[in-house]
Amino acid sequence: MTNEKTPLDKRTYNSELARLQTELVKLQQWIKHTGAKAIVIFEGRDAAGKGGVIKRITQRCNPRIVRIVALGTPTEREKTQWYFQRYVAELPAAGEMVLFDRSWYNRAGVERVMGFCTEEEVEEFFRSVPEFERALVRSHINVIKYWFSVSDEKQEARFQQRIDDPRRRWKLSPMDLQARLKWVEYSKAKDAMFAYTDIKQAPWYVVNADDKKRARLNCITHLLSLFDYEDLTPEPVELSPRQRGGYVRPPMSDQTFIPEVY
Repeated sequence: MTNEKTPLDKRTYNSELARLQTELVKLQQWIKHTGAKAIVIFEGRDAAGKGGVIKRITQRCNPRIVRIVALGTPTEREKTQWYFQRYVAELPAAGEMVLFDRSWYNRAGVERVMGFCTEEEVEEFFRSVPEFERALVRSHINVIKYWFSVSDEKQEARFQQRIDDPRRRWKLSPMDLQARLKWVEYSKAKDAMFAYTDIKQAPWYVVNADDKKRARLNCITHLLSLFDYEDLTPEPVELSPRQRGGYVRPPMSDQTFIPEVY
């Protein structure tokens, strides 16, 4: 689905982002104060903009309260564990929000399409996920799931940007390139995933991600709307005067300073 709206101008985008990030700080204070627990799952096509949204959510937040989990390829030992085991270790304690940059849904997507698991394992995954997530909700963990939807044309353009820009090339993995050859298989896998795991207690929310700026603002706005939080921002404090006297700084020549290139 292509967004035909006029692109947001930079001033409007930055203004709205600053406002929403202020609200995110209020949300984190409320989560800490009330002992709430939340996980937010970000899934979607490669280059759909998941990382950009996660970065904007956490940019002004305390990483001890709002933290990112982006697990790599499982080790040989982890491959022998219960599938959800390494994710369970990352679940939030009271007063934490965890953002999963990809999650246990790898099994329904890349692992299935690329043949890293069997169809029997996929079927077991689809049986287990609804009960696993319902158990999390019963344990008072908010489970929020976002799917970032991007058109073929936008994805191709973003891949090309990564190829052209050495600073972004690291984002383009061999797996991403293989995924381009399996666009249809990924689409079918996503549809099956939704059919089995779009449950009432933890529904999938789809983000139209063709326009990155709008996707970021829309996703953050929606995330905030899911919490009935209060403004618990600490009151301004007055700095005490700095202690003076009783200290002599060692000669600066005794210290090694970095070169002042700029």
